[in-house]
Amino acid sequence: MTAPGGTAPPGADDACTAAGASAAALPAGTGVRATAADGPAPADGPGSRGPDGGDDERLARAFLSRVVEPGDETAGRWVRELGAVELARRLRTGTHRLPGVSDKRWAGLRARAARADPRRDLAAAREAGVRFVCPGDTEWPAQLDDLGDARPTGLWVRGRPHLRMWALRSVALVGARACTEYGAHMATTLAAGLAERGWVVVSGGAYGIDGAAHRGTLAGSGATVAVLACGVDRPYPRGHTELIDRVARQGLVIGELPPGDHPTPSRFLVRNRVIAALTRGTVVVEAAHRSGSLVTARAAQRLGRHTMGVPGPATSALSAGVHHLLREGAELVTDAAEIVELVGAIGELAPDRRGPVLPRDLLDPDARQVLAALPGHGTAPADAVAREARTTEDDAIARLYELRALGYVERQGGGWRLTRQAVISARADRTGC
Repeated sequence: MTAPGGTAPPGADDACTAAGASAAALPAGTGVRATAADGPAPADGPGSRGPDGGDDERLARAFLSRVVEPGDETAGRWVRELGAVELARRLRTGTHRLPGVSDKRWAGLRARAARADPRRDLAAAREAGVRFVCPGDTEWPAQLDDLGDARPTGLWVRGRPHLRMWALRSVALVGARACTEYGAHMATTLAAGLAERGWVVVSGGAYGIDGAAHRGTLAGSGATVAVLACGVDRPYPRGHTELIDRVARQGLVIGELPPGDHPTPSRFLVRNRVIAALTRGTVVVEAAHRSGSLVTARAAQRLGRHTMGVPGPATSALSAGVHHLLREGAELVTDAAEIVELVGAIGELAPDRRGPVLPRDLLDPDARQVLAALPGHGTAPADAVAREARTTEDDAIARLYELRALGYVERQGGGWRLTRQAVISARADRTGC
């Protein structure tokens, strides 16, 4: 399959180039052509575009998204070795059994293949404002190819923006569903800060941290992407229908499953690898030890992406997973600037973190030493101040007169004492510590 304009983008998967004469396809009724062995092929020839606007490769991949589970590396190897069109033909006709498949699995694949109708799925997608993007399309994010045989066969995309362009500058924010107020606040604040800096926030559309990340981005008029573990035309969870619809209007909602398909626990977990691969880095805001968001973080680590965690109270079970992640080498982040410093371009640095500058910080080091040598109460002669400051009496007297000009000390009788200003400054310094 070629990209719009007639040429495939650099690095496009060979499987998505125009099907050659040897590429087999599905028989009539599936929307993908059969080979000569299954009967005469239509006159329009291999790789042609039918009335639905898709070619053999796109139809085959839409078919496979209905038949094989997301993240199935065995199926991914079959696609790599046989091509999507030939694999779809074998599953539909059953004439050539796939290597290494048990009787039970073969029967399950054949049963699902018998019910799959890619033309119907693509038509339903069009009705819902959804498009199907597959490897080799100009909109396909090349970083998903890092997943190897676990790469999606294609992505169903709802929303107007260009997925590949948005993914180039994106960060994942994930975390616990049953989050605390602190976690929701941090997710919202981080998302709004990233949006302000022009970054796309990617999350899973779930309750808790995911929802807070999407809302924080939308509130800042930013760009956000929701990666679902079900068909993108049926938002899940139901309680987030309005939120996900709003994400689709302002951003993108994507998923591997065809229209109408439902989520399962395993699909949530394999969905997380797409979030990790799609983005430059993953931030875990809150997570218990068994949180699914840690699956996303560890997938990001395996892919060589930046992995970050937001610390929480040491007594909170919902921060225990994040703290363990930080002990394993993830980067600690507390605001959007620190995230951008890691995932952004050279020179996008977070500001230096330091306490307030106090007036006594501006004093010469020797003058500070003499000032510190004065007692907190009462007066002290110059020779006593010199001994305490470990300097000469002449030097101490010179420094004392400098400090007197600045209002830190005053002379009383034959000795020196701190002024009210100096005492207040010293108290402020101790408070800052």
